[in-house]
Amino acid sequence: MDISEQATYCPYCGESISILVDGSLNYQEYVEDCEVCCSPIIINIEITYNEDILISTRKENE
Repeated sequence: MDISEQATYCPYCGESISILVDGSLNYQEYVEDCEVCCSPIIINIEITYNEDILISTRKENE
């Protein structure tokens, strides 16, 4: 698995956003600004042993 584009949502405005997922890392956490409302989103990505991609987003102050 390499880099793939995945859809998730902004926890501030609820809009759908696209993120790039690096399949070579089992766990990733980073901050990215929403493309719509520009608020900072904390993005957690976990890739399971059978290569399911689990994405969670939360507000920066949670």
